Amino acid sequence: MMMEGERDSDLKVKVIEWEDFEQELARLWSLSSALKQANQNKLSLHRKLHSLIQIDAHSLNQLNELEEMHEKLDAKKKVMQDMSMRSKLAKEDANKQEDQLSVQVRSLLVAGTALSVARKRLQESNRLLAGEKGYVRLRNLQKRLRMRQQYMISQVSLLYPVKISVGPAEEQELELFPSSSRSGSSAGSKPFNHGSLTILGLHLTMLPFKQMSFFTDKKEVQRSATALGYVAHAVSLIASYLKVPLRYPFRLGGSHSYIIDYSPSIEPISSDSSSNTELSTSMKHVEFPLFLEGQDTTRAAYAVFLLNKDLEQLLNFIGVKSLGPCHVLANLKELLRNIQSADYIDT
Repeated sequence: MMMEGERDSDLKVKVIEWEDFEQELARLWSLSSALKQANQNKLSLHRKLHSLIQIDAHSLNQLNELEEMHEKLDAKKKVMQDMSMRSKLAKEDANKQEDQLSVQVRSLLVAGTALSVARKRLQESNRLLAGEKGYVRLRNLQKRLRMRQQYMISQVSLLYPVKISVGPAEEQELELFPSSSRSGSSAGSKPFNHGSLTILGLHLTMLPFKQMSFFTDKKEVQRSATALGYVAHAVSLIASYLKVPLRYPFRLGGSHSYIIDYSPSIEPISSDSSSNTELSTSMKHVEFPLFLEGQDTTRAAYAVFLLNKDLEQLLNFIGVKSLGPCHVLANLKELLRNIQSADYIDT
């Protein structure tokens, strides 16, 4: 009992009068309703806040996505700018190439026009040449030219006849002893001694050109010089009739003729300021004598060698091989024989 009294003393109990009970009960009911309404409002507010938080999170996600889309859009814009720049450069290059191509096309058109004109001319020339008048006329002109050359060179062979000396008082014409054909072969021909050939009755002896001594026959030297003069004149006439420029032309003077070498000569030149010797190339021509009187035998022998080179040039021009560098009269005989043959006109 005592403990319950202590509890009652500890608890502050509000004593309500009966008259105030209804009013207090109404107040408590009002407070309970307000508390319930507050709890409902709190719950509603909590729901709204949760919804707003979700909306905010969704908006934040959308904002992040939007930023990513902006970044991608910026990257695409940059790529588009690069592509636009490249397209612009490509367009400029295409315009330049188009200009160059137009120039090339114009050049090609001009070249095509020129080619067409040239083709028409070629066809016309081929038509004229393929016709009987063109080809036959050309062949006739060629034959007439060859016949004219043959006639003129036959006059040279009559002026300077090359014969074979068989005996002391007997000579035979060169046509009786053909030595070779156009192919250079001597099959079926009678051999003869090249040293027995004469030009206008004179022998050409090469021994004085190789070894000149005090006991050498002066008349033999003069006869050889005269024979070389005859050969030089005959070769000069034949070359002029065949329209062949000789590599080594002549300065004709009968038995004192010269042959000219236009090859560049290299001569040493000594300088006063130094002891060194310099080489200078001179383009002046050099004349070599076709005679031995008062001349060096080496220069005269070289002149005969160059004369034979001219004969070899004429033989090659008509398609005949040379007989060798030491057979001047034999090569001249072969040249005259082939030009006076019937094959010369038909070739």
